[in-house]
Amino acid sequence: MKKILILNSNYYKEISKNLVSNAKKILIQKKILVHILDVPGVYEIPVAIKKNIKKYDGFVALGCVIKGETPHFDFICSSVFNSILNLSVNYNKPIGNGIITALNISQAKNRSIKNSKTKLNKGSESANAVVMILKNEPKKI
Repeated sequence: MKKILILNSNYYKEISKNLVSNAKKILIQKKILVHILDVPGVYEIPVAIKKNIKKYDGFVALGCVIKGETPHFDFICSSVFNSILNLSVNYNKPIGNGIITALNISQAKNRSIKNSKTKLNKGSESANAVVMILKNEPKKI
């Protein structure tokens, strides 16, 4: 059985709760063992993944960054996204990036709607991406 670790940046608790709920639902439906690790912010996600890289088959990074009046948003998003990509490529492990980047809280809430009938939220999308990569193995011709 495959094991996935969900990294949950719970800085925006309502948003992260919905993301985790939808990601977990997808992974359980696919019969994948799920563990959740809460971290204080998205900046801590890459190091938490690195500490656990050998224990899991894949990861789902969840959280939210909302743009403020300073360039902090750009630095955080760029650093975290590049670090996640580098970890995935260097360790050959799928990492679904479900970190919402939004200009305001309204946008973030819209992208984290729980159990929407019309579209998946970022938690579901990133969990599905990890599952697809784990199941996408070369086929003999």
